[in-house]
Amino acid sequence: MEAVLAGAISTALTRLGVDADPSRIGLERPARTDHGDWSTNAALVSAKGAGLPPRELAQQLAAELDGAGLPHLERTEVAGPGFVNLHLAPSWLHEVLAEVLLEGVDGYACSDSGSGQTVNLEFVSANPTGPLHAGGGRWGAFGDSLARLFRRCGYATVTEYYVNDRGAQMELFGRSLAARLAGEPVPDDGYRGEYVIEWANELAVELEANSAVGDAGPLAVVEARGGTAFAASWGRERALRDVAESLAAMNVGFDRWQSEASLVDSGAMDDVIERLRDAGRVYEQDGAVWLATSEFDDAKDRVLRRSDGEPTYFVPDIAYHHAKFGRGDRVIDVLGADHHGYVPRIAAAMQMLGHAPESYEAIVGQNVTLMRDGKVIELSKRTGTMVEVRELIDAVGPDVARFAFLLQSIDSRQTIDIDLLSAQAAENPVFYVQYAHARIASVARRAEADGVASVPPQGTDLSPLSGDRELALLRALEVLPSVVEIALRERAPHKVTTWVRDLAAAFHGFYHDCPILHSQIPPEVRDARLCLTEGTRIGLAIGLHLLGVDAPEAM
Repeated sequence: MEAVLAGAISTALTRLGVDADPSRIGLERPARTDHGDWSTNAALVSAKGAGLPPRELAQQLAAELDGAGLPHLERTEVAGPGFVNLHLAPSWLHEVLAEVLLEGVDGYACSDSGSGQTVNLEFVSANPTGPLHAGGGRWGAFGDSLARLFRRCGYATVTEYYVNDRGAQMELFGRSLAARLAGEPVPDDGYRGEYVIEWANELAVELEANSAVGDAGPLAVVEARGGTAFAASWGRERALRDVAESLAAMNVGFDRWQSEASLVDSGAMDDVIERLRDAGRVYEQDGAVWLATSEFDDAKDRVLRRSDGEPTYFVPDIAYHHAKFGRGDRVIDVLGADHHGYVPRIAAAMQMLGHAPESYEAIVGQNVTLMRDGKVIELSKRTGTMVEVRELIDAVGPDVARFAFLLQSIDSRQTIDIDLLSAQAAENPVFYVQYAHARIASVARRAEADGVASVPPQGTDLSPLSGDRELALLRALEVLPSVVEIALRERAPHKVTTWVRDLAAAFHGFYHDCPILHSQIPPEVRDARLCLTEGTRIGLAIGLHLLGVDAPEAM
């Protein structure tokens, strides 16, 4: 419809002898429906070239449009200094509903804008040194919903979790586990969380169940199998299992788990260093090997190998990102707020390796502040002051947790009061949305019990849908395809959250004011409203799927 109107405006201006710049002509949705379905600034931006006052040109343009015989256009009006408001008949929204019903959950609001393009999306990637804290749940909810948006728009999408399983933090984690296994305090700079004690006990039970510990005890077995390295390896697997299970409870999964240690063992680090050296970007100074990232807008050059020959963490990161381009034309990282300085150096390295600047993207979000008992909880695995994703899910449920994480833009800091969220779980916005879906399912069940087709045959007359409540629902369904496209383009799943809440509110109002199966409702009105109800169910199911939230049949 927007394309038809834009074409008609351009044609009308040409008939008026106005040479207009199409790039300056806009069509917008007025905030108030009594101002029309669309409004154009065409007269305002073209008046000077036409040699007419804007309002006079607007009146001529409106007259041309009124006489053009455009489908669904009821009338135009001139507003303000020269805007032209376009009022459409409900018939255009009836066509939208017919499209929704025809295409269904799997087809409506899908696009092929990403056809032939591949995306590699990495998110969460917390170190495997403990359970995933609740703040990590935000990255999981955001990243997974973004992947769903990409896929709905036709992009072949691979999601990844980078496992930082080498280096000092893993050794320290292994030492902490081994110390707790021996009943000793952890090292001064070790991991002190209660989970370390719990996991050490799990390790002991596992060793006693699966090996001949005998009188030597589990600690002796750990020492015999490699000591700290064995404890760290066991702890890595335990941590990753916790992460995978916690995120799976929130309907978040990954196509690939990439181990940093295995990447190093593969020789990929040496390969990228040689590639960078061949590109003339590597130099030596003070016994260290440097990468000239400052030539690509980084604040300074970065060390690749220290003077002792050991690679910095930057090298495996470069190798990993370079490898990801084999799994996606566009590589996207979802990063925490403390990674601002990380982005330019990785972007620089990727350009040095021949990847186009626009092919690498980093989304740097803001962290979550968690509160309990009126106090802020610091998220520290080492001190043990943390709230796990599991705890949050146990307290409020996976749908509430995930929906809560997707209420705000990722670039805004979020505060979650766990006590408040738990106490008000029954009033949480996600239940309001899910209740709308469950209500529709109950309508379908009642229709079946009454011997009425819950989805009337194709070709049902939709013209009875002309009341304010009905039109509000139809307008909400009409904008869904553009909401999906905008949410993807702006990397903003929260826009889907806003939309689905608006749709649910519109349905609850419709359900209250517009009887569907009442015995006194004429059959043609009943059938039209049943079609609208099913169209709303399709919209809710699409939105909730994009958010990774359940669409229940009953509550």
